[in-house]
Amino acid sequence: MSGTPVRLKPRSSWTPSQIVLTLTGVAVSAVFMAPIVAALLTSLKSEAEAAEIPPHWLPGVWTGQAWSSLWETGNVTNWFLNSLVVSVCVTAVVLVVSALAGYGFARTEFRGKNALLGLVMTGLMVSPAVLGVPLFTTVQQMGMVDTYWGMILPQCAPAAMVYILYKFFQGIPRELEEAAFIDGAGRWRVFFTIVVPLARPSLAAVGIFTFIASWNNFLWPYMVTNNPDLMTMPNGIATVMNSYGIQWAQLMAGGLMAGLPLIVVFVFFQRQIVAGVAHTGLAGQ
Repeated sequence: MSGTPVRLKPRSSWTPSQIVLTLTGVAVSAVFMAPIVAALLTSLKSEAEAAEIPPHWLPGVWTGQAWSSLWETGNVTNWFLNSLVVSVCVTAVVLVVSALAGYGFARTEFRGKNALLGLVMTGLMVSPAVLGVPLFTTVQQMGMVDTYWGMILPQCAPAAMVYILYKFFQGIPRELEEAAFIDGAGRWRVFFTIVVPLARPSLAAVGIFTFIASWNNFLWPYMVTNNPDLMTMPNGIATVMNSYGIQWAQLMAGGLMAGLPLIVVFVFFQRQIVAGVAHTGLAGQ
């Protein structure tokens, strides 16, 4: 049985714009990857070689001494668990608070709503470092210094996350909720059965952003605790010093250890991050 020969469509050549965009993407990626590669190579040097000036990229002698020394001298497991506990608790509280507040501002009318929303939005204009002293005084008066709650609760004032979910909830058609109200559903049932499922992309993005910010937070845990057993990863890595100064190879190894969970989170949840930003309406702002 004879058949009509299939003509393969020749592959179109790249246009100049595609070439420029590809080269630009490669260059930007190289700029962002260079510090990570430098940290990895430095962590595979001896301490003496890592402190050499001028520095050189490749180790003269490849060694994993910095990694093993960090595990032996530092309480890495405890630092990791403390960071995990604090970040997960902060993320859970922020998701609940920002979802309820964002939906309340988007769908309910009450006296002073605009003034209260404006007050919440002023949190976007205040640096967390400025609030460090009054927050510490408040936490101290409440007896929460050197406790998990002292590290967790002050990080749960999510003005930016409230705004993200507020913008998303404004975009949900009111007809969906009105149809549920006609069927006899209450406000809470509508929120949990209709609004929350629709908001999954934005909630995922808010959760991921909050987890990353809490995991990387150095200043507040450093201020609120002096207990070595409560140190988080950033605080623990900052103690990688001895009488001769900073141990650069161990410091780079610790930095990579601290950043590895965040890289894993981004790799596995990058679609949710992009989808969440797109659904909030912030992509074009």
